[in-house]
Amino acid sequence: MTTESNSRTAEHAIDRQFLDRWSPRAFSADTIPEATLLTLLEAARWAPSSYNSQPWRFAYARRGTPHWEQFVGFLNEFNQSWAKHAAAIVIVLSKNTFTPPGAAAEVPAPTHSFDTGAAWAYLALQATLSGWHAHGLAGIERDKIRQQLAVPDGYSIEAGIAIGRAGDKATLSETLQAREVQSQRKPLAEIAFEGRLAL
Repeated sequence: MTTESNSRTAEHAIDRQFLDRWSPRAFSADTIPEATLLTLLEAARWAPSSYNSQPWRFAYARRGTPHWEQFVGFLNEFNQSWAKHAAAIVIVLSKNTFTPPGAAAEVPAPTHSFDTGAAWAYLALQATLSGWHAHGLAGIERDKIRQQLAVPDGYSIEAGIAIGRAGDKATLSETLQAREVQSQRKPLAEIAFEGRLAL
């Protein structure tokens, strides 16, 4: 049994929300109320993490607020060209140490990035369920972020997120217009193996 939605077909039956979530680059002129953005971050807050250490941290700015231009400047030039039209930009960080239960001192947290990725996924799914879209960004200026946000040692700068309502792809360059489609995925048989790895 398969699931179909949003020009996508899952090989096995899953909830349609996983097919409906996608990462557009064309955004509308809508602004996002802070309460709505906090709802997306609230969903992220409930992600699972090792020892419930909750390593994720988020810094954000909404379009039309005093910090907006600074946060746009945290993106590389390519991402600035389209994400400047988003309603919000979020910078995702993770704390790379934690205090285990019953311990007195912090130790390295080997899954801090993995756990923070779960928080990003929760945010992205909540965005879609709320009528918004979230696009993860690898192309960010990490040194600038660390300096301007005074990120201390012991925290990793993971990624950025552009959030907005889907808009007219005609606002994008011709190259990006061609990429403004719901992407497909590799067959499950290429990524999941029982009792072995076939890489």
